[in-house]
Amino acid sequence: MSLPKDRLTIADYFNWEDVAAPSMSPDGRQIIYRRTWIDQLNDKRESSVWIMNADGTKNRFLVKGADAKWSPDGSRIAYVAPGEPGGAQLWVRYMDAEGATTQITRLTEAPADIEWSPDGKTLAFGMLVRGTDTWRIAMPTPPKGAKWTEPPRVVTKVKYRADRQGFLEDGLRQLFTVPADGGTPSQVTSGDWAANGTTWMPDGKSFVFTSLRTADAEYAWRQSDIYKVDIATGVVSALTSRNGPDNSPVPSPDGRFIAYTGYDSTDATWKDATMYVMDADGKNARALTEKLDRSPSGMMWAPDASGVYFNVENEGSRNLYFVSLKGDVRQVTKGAHVLTVSDINKNFMAVGVATSPTKPNDIVAFDVRTPAIKQLTDVNGDVLAGKKLASTEEVWYTSVDGQRIQGWIVKPADFDAKKKYPLMLEIHGGPHSMYNVGFNFSRQDHASNGFVMLYTNPRGSTGYGSAFGNAIKNAYPGKDYNDLMAGVDTVINRGFVDSNRLYVFGCSGGGVLTAWTVGHTDRFAAAASMCPVINWLSFVGTTDGSSWYYNFAKYPWDDPSEHLKRSPLMYVGSVKTPTLLMTGVNDLRTPISQTEEFYEALKIRKVPTAMIRFNNEWHGTSSTPSNFVRTQLYLRSWFDKYQAPPKGQRVTQDQQ
Repeated sequence: MSLPKDRLTIADYFNWEDVAAPSMSPDGRQIIYRRTWIDQLNDKRESSVWIMNADGTKNRFLVKGADAKWSPDGSRIAYVAPGEPGGAQLWVRYMDAEGATTQITRLTEAPADIEWSPDGKTLAFGMLVRGTDTWRIAMPTPPKGAKWTEPPRVVTKVKYRADRQGFLEDGLRQLFTVPADGGTPSQVTSGDWAANGTTWMPDGKSFVFTSLRTADAEYAWRQSDIYKVDIATGVVSALTSRNGPDNSPVPSPDGRFIAYTGYDSTDATWKDATMYVMDADGKNARALTEKLDRSPSGMMWAPDASGVYFNVENEGSRNLYFVSLKGDVRQVTKGAHVLTVSDINKNFMAVGVATSPTKPNDIVAFDVRTPAIKQLTDVNGDVLAGKKLASTEEVWYTSVDGQRIQGWIVKPADFDAKKKYPLMLEIHGGPHSMYNVGFNFSRQDHASNGFVMLYTNPRGSTGYGSAFGNAIKNAYPGKDYNDLMAGVDTVINRGFVDSNRLYVFGCSGGGVLTAWTVGHTDRFAAAASMCPVINWLSFVGTTDGSSWYYNFAKYPWDDPSEHLKRSPLMYVGSVKTPTLLMTGVNDLRTPISQTEEFYEALKIRKVPTAMIRFNNEWHGTSSTPSNFVRTQLYLRSWFDKYQAPPKGQRVTQDQQ
């Protein structure tokens, strides 16, 4: 289908850019930030560090790399970029007219979380230290010139998950320092734990970090504490010892206090964290935000140490909040947007990234005392010039048990309520996550092609408090499915949806609920289940996410009944909806074997199906730019193929 020239097209995606992590120079005159773009020749995203004046003028490229940090005096920046002998390395660039750059490290593993020491002489960073455990066996000596198979990898315990894509690395993350002028890195922490974070104490003699209490514990992610390490001696002392997770320590500017997040141990599948503050030695810990019932993130102390600024997700939006040391919480910014503040300077000027339904991510700045937000960049203005975008309407509706659910209806440009449009229901993953009001290229592209879209935050979503997030404990999928169907009915009742052309899709947790949906109703003309869990029994022993056991009251070998009851595979006998399956071949979180189980079952049942196995993808199908485009096009091609639901429509609702 040829689209009008004033519509966003899938080809525009290759020219799409993004911004993140703005930071002000110590004198407040300049801002550095990360800018990403798509390298079409090599089918990957690239990152660069850009710089501009604090008012947004003189916006320009600075260096190739990412994760840039100002030195305390503003004379240099440290950043991560490719270097010798290979891979990611630490670099330092002088910010004078000469602009000299120096490669600081020659590491064999990628550095992360780089931070300057208060005196600007040293850089701290985290890095994976691989294990040395070996299982020695008396192998015969191979003949000269023999090409024997590489030795197997011996796994005896699960250690640090070093890669966000799901790799289980045989090693633990430790903390290092290196002279900012270059030199030999020194390992500061060691031992059988994963040290996360490199936050210096203001005295420059130590830094604080988070670690799992026991690296080998099956559910150690529920038991983490805050530690302080003396840099000169390597002596580590625990600052917290809660029965539960403590994370994200941030010292006050005067070094007297440390703010952090945590909560007491619980068997809930979701619990919003509380912000705490303690003395620098770990004493006198007290809660500051326990009445908020929302998780603080990106904590930043006020320049006068009077309290802490932090970001909060709430009902599809994100805004900046402040809490005093007395525990008085107030909302600083308001609006239906996704605002992520990343830096506040000594003059109370804040910078961050903001987005809304028709505005992509851009750098913004404002004074936190009189928050009038000013947009400083327009990185996709050229792509969107002359384009008519879809509009997004917020909707609240009532589901089973009287539960109120929030969602959004995306309507194509030049929408006409007298016409009938096909509807896509998009289901988020997690399941503990939150759809928001930020700009979404995928939805805009689908709307440009004539679809109305519905996305919602059913039970289990974050941003609505702990009780709402935990409402699916031992019941997933369950009433969250009812929440989704009630949303579909709400949109249909508006009168502009073709009820014969209803479609549903989602990835990960959304893939689970999509597969569950087609096993419980035939009202959809077609579906696309992406990176799903189909069989909880086989899943729990093959996923890299062992915490999924917490979805059920018992282990499957003790009582498999709930695992079977909640498995979409058990309802495949009722599926009539043509169902497309899409999964990355390298997926470790929801292994492709789950997709294969559903594909084989649908084939046996003679339900129209196809399985698309995405190369170069881990959990998801869209990290590679060309695969994002393929996902969009395969999805619409499948939906366009089916113009009506299967005969003998059956609509059911589970009341678990």
